[in-house]
Amino acid sequence: MADARLIQHRSAWRHKPALRAVYEDCYRRIAASCQPGASLEIGGGTGNFKAFAPEVVSTDIQSVPWLDAVCDAHALPFAAGSFDNIVGFDVLHHLQRPRLFLDEAARVLRPGGRLVLIEPAITPASWIAYNFFHPEPVRMDEDPLADGAPETPRDPFDANQAIPTLLFRRQPDRLARVCPELALRELELFGLFAYPLSGGFRRWSLIPSWAVGGLLKIERALLPALGPLMAFRLFAVLERR
Repeated sequence: MADARLIQHRSAWRHKPALRAVYEDCYRRIAASCQPGASLEIGGGTGNFKAFAPEVVSTDIQSVPWLDAVCDAHALPFAAGSFDNIVGFDVLHHLQRPRLFLDEAARVLRPGGRLVLIEPAITPASWIAYNFFHPEPVRMDEDPLADGAPETPRDPFDANQAIPTLLFRRQPDRLARVCPELALRELELFGLFAYPLSGGFRRWSLIPSWAVGGLLKIERALLPALGPLMAFRLFAVLERR
């Protein structure tokens, strides 16, 4: 049976048009960055990415009827070179051992294949919101490339929102040394106003759905100046060498 929190997220998706508008922009961004070919989604959760990539193999560590398979991203049950893309939306920061997943991604991707991720970004403004008003912790002192096996059993919603920022913004040179088969090809901060105003998967929203498109256009114009100070989202594309 699906986790009650996942059921709540599915309900929020149906009942919050502003949330859908914000997230659909993210899904389109992911789909546009994928290479032609077979794609694997990790942490598929509510199953919404399939509307943008119907042929994707959607997986999650939980068994739910709307996804294709159950698997742990730390140990992907697929042969080497099986996919041209691996995608994930708000998944990496839930993994206890990102290094194991990155090794698995490099194994499962074909040469030239891409790992496409959208994750929380920790900036001065987003740190305040994430640290004090979000249920998931922000631990900037954690080693994002720690070795060893993940703990079992483990709550799949356990997280550290700092992991993507530590990996891709604070320690990119170390990432390149530890995971030499994956090259960081693109890194972008985004998400200034619409995402926090939507309330995410909480019940409330401070923005109507009709205003999201216009606000996203304004955000894109302001990102060069405001992104490093207040972006809530990080977009990363890594390519298999």
